[in-house]
Amino acid sequence: MLLGGFLALLGVFFFFGGKLPFRLGRLPGDIVHEGEHSTFYFPIVTCLLLSVGLSLLFWIITRLRR
Repeated sequence: MLLGGFLALLGVFFFFGGKLPFRLGRLPGDIVHEGEHSTFYFPIVTCLLLSVGLSLLFWIITRLRR
């Protein structure tokens, strides 16, 4: 049930994500290189924030289960 609730919240976040004041995936520090015929995009800051957030979430879940 917890995983289902998390996935539902994640879906709502992505659905309304364009209306938020910050856009996940377009944060300062994300690397974008636009060439003449191609674009390279590497969201390094977004990846770091998601990693820290998920690590914190899982740490809290394991502390509550003890």
